[in-house]
Amino acid sequence: MDLTRIVESLLFVTDRPLTSKAIARALNEAAKFSPSPETTSNEKSTTADVEAVIEELNKQLEATGSSLMVQAVAGAYQLKTRPEFAVWTNRLFDQPKAPRLSQPGLETLAVIAYRQPIGRAEIESVRGVAVDGVLATLLERKVVRVAGRSEQPGRPLLYETTPLFLEMFGLKGLDELPNADELRRFQPPEISHAPQQQQLDVVIEPTDAAPAPEGGPDRPQDPETPPTTD
Repeated sequence: MDLTRIVESLLFVTDRPLTSKAIARALNEAAKFSPSPETTSNEKSTTADVEAVIEELNKQLEATGSSLMVQAVAGAYQLKTRPEFAVWTNRLFDQPKAPRLSQPGLETLAVIAYRQPIGRAEIESVRGVAVDGVLATLLERKVVRVAGRSEQPGRPLLYETTPLFLEMFGLKGLDELPNADELRRFQPPEISHAPQQQQLDVVIEPTDAAPAPEGGPDRPQDPETPPTTD
């Protein structure tokens, strides 16, 4: 059986991105538990073979005008409908509530994404406010995780983003984050005319947090959750 069609079926039946390693393992286990000429012929497929097949599958889907595409997300692959079809696919199902991240949450997540691994004190130095509650929320949402401990006195915890962060924002890897020049050129879209997308919509909740005063022990804190300790 054509390996391209087999890989397509594996991507179709899962709702989460699959790594090339996971696909190669499925091919190997199929031959082990359901031996047949068709399964054993693909038993030795490597991750490189799988990635080449995925590239070929994407070319075939595009060449035939398919509404589907294979998207690379967080070092894995997922079969998705193309964005231009969202205006119809969004009408078929009840719209899920978008994961909600407040303005402080987004700002803290951005600091971690660009400067990871990073400690809480460094995050607070950049943002100018205490981030205990915000950090606890990001950890709970599993977009941030503990990356180890710093060598600084007290050995504070260090934080980094997770593969779920990449998946949520549709990034192959951290190298796809926009650089400073791209951010300066970015112009926010006209929201009133923007079509709805099936992709993640991060909702920014406005806050009235005041800027932090310079120095002093009484630091303003983002209104997320009660403070936590390392």
